[in-house]
Parts: sequence; structure tokens; C-alpha cells
Amino acid sequence: MTDKAEFQDRMLSLGLARVAEQAAIASAALVGRGDEKAADQAAVNAMRDQLNLLDIAGVVVIGEGERDEAPMLYIGEEVGTGTGPAVDIALDPLEGTTLTAKAMPNALTVIAMAPRGTLLHAPDTYMDKLAIGPGYPENVVSLDMSPKERVEALAKARKCKPSDITVCILERPRHQDMIAEVRSTGAAIKLITDGDVAGVIHCAEAEKTGIDMYMGTGGAPEGVLAASALKCMGGQFFGRLVFRNDDEKARAAKAGITDLDRVYSRDELVTADVIFAATGVTDGSIVSGIKRSPGFVETETILMRSRTGSVRRMIYRTPVE
Repeated sequence: MTDKAEFQDRMLSLGLARVAEQAAIASAALVGRGDEKAADQAAVNAMRDQLNLLDIAGVVVIGEGERDEAPMLYIGEEVGTGTGPAVDIALDPLEGTTLTAKAMPNALTVIAMAPRGTLLHAPDTYMDKLAIGPGYPENVVSLDMSPKERVEALAKARKCKPSDITVCILERPRHQDMIAEVRSTGAAIKLITDGDVAGVIHCAEAEKTGIDMYMGTGGAPEGVLAASALKCMGGQFFGRLVFRNDDEKARAAKAGITDLDRVYSRDELVTADVIFAATGVTDGSIVSGIKRSPGFVETETILMRSRTGSVRRMIYRTPVE
């Protein structure tokens, strides 16, 4: 292992795509089978096996949970061959376990990689999130604004009516008031049942997805993954940790977080160049899901690098027994 080896994002990116692809292929057999845990475990096993083939000295900073909660890809687990650059890894082997079990859209395998010490070690708590795509003035919206103020500010920046804005929100009882307030402006809402990493990515491709803004609370670890994607694609992301009890505050302290009210920008969650890869498990608005034909399986992966701003969409077709 060497901390001095340079983070060769160009060389590592294809390897990262393979990691996402193999996790998707492994979980695809469980699409629509109603077993969330089995689908997730299949993706975890495949992702870990592929990561351990890479010439990196990797540490999982966003993973399946604390060491005592997850047997594989737990926070702090070392992955890779141990040779090559020291890197942080954030991953969600199956973003949308419920989506997979029910054969619903937008299930993905997701992974991001950056130089060691540059991804926030987000505790397993909630995060209040706000995201918009590229092309807007800095801080045109903020977490301190009400949902109504955010819609109005974005509409003003776009030189359009609030009724021309579409907001993506995770459909949860806790968001009822937010949903009502956004609708009171005349804005449209796209409700999603799961998968808020995909929800945030939608903002960066507004022309394709029709979604201008994402807001609401969801998992803090997924916030780091979403910020990684937006750092590659462009756009603004803001996150503030939300704690429901003292146990969650203790998790934050263990992760080295002392300012519990801090609002993190995209570049504070991801402080250096990052690579991001996501492969579709079920069909979605970002990438297509796994396709099977006699003797073959086909995947679609989106692979991005923040250093160059490049976004690749890759079709992978491989024989299967």
C-alpha cells in the first residue's frame, strides 16, 4: 500500500464501472422475486469480489453499515489488492432494494471513489437535502428557505413561472407538509417511492427528466453518493444532518462530526476529484435495466469523472450460462 500513489481517475474509472456492472448482474436474477435482503446480499457479494480485484488501497467510508451491523462492505473495511492509490469508497450495492423486489423502476447499483480523506464519513442518520442542476447562480436556493421560497427563487432564476418548475420528493408521511407547500406554488411534483440518489441525479439532466429540483430528508450516506454524482455532472447540492435521538448524535461524533447543524455544500461533502458509476438493475430514467436474451445479459452503466466533467453511457453485453 502507498498513500503517495496518484489517484489515476482515468485508469480507475473502467474498473469502477465493472464493479457496478457485476453487482447489477448478480441482483438482476432477484428482480420481482419479493426478497429485498437476498437481492441486496447478491449485489454486496459481487461488488466486494470485484472491488478486491482492483489495484487500490481502498477504505469503505459509505457502506452497508457499522462493522457490527454488516458482515461485508461495512464502514472502515479495507478493499482492493492493497497496492496502488489510497482511496475512499462510497457505495450502495443496491439502491432501491424494494424497487428491485417489486420490479419497479430506477433500481441501481451505485459506487463512487475519491482520494483518501476526501469523502465525508456521513453517519447512518437522515440528511435534509436540496439539489438543483447546473447553470444557476451559486446559492440561488438554500436549506434555510421554505419550500415555497425555493420554488419561487428557482423560477425567478429560470425566468419562468413557479408552475413551470417540477420538484422531485421522496414519498413519505414526513414530507406531507412540504408536498402541500410546494403544490401551493403551482409547481409540479414527481413523487418517488425509493432511490433518492437517482432523484438527485435527475436534476442534472433536467432537459431529459423534466425535474428541476430535489428536496426532502433521506439517508445521509446516500447524500454523499448524490453529491459525488453532481460534482461530475454539475449542479448544486446542500445537506444538513438530521438527528432523531442521542444514539444518532453519537454516530455523528464517532464519524468525527462536531458541528451538528452544519450545512454541507456539494464540494464539502466531496472535497476532491471523484469517479462515479451506476448500473441499472431495473429500467429507469437514468439508465436502462438488465436485459436478458438467450445466452446473454446486457447492462447499461453511466460512468462519470469530475476532473473532466465527462459522462459516459456504456452498454455491456456478456455471455451467460
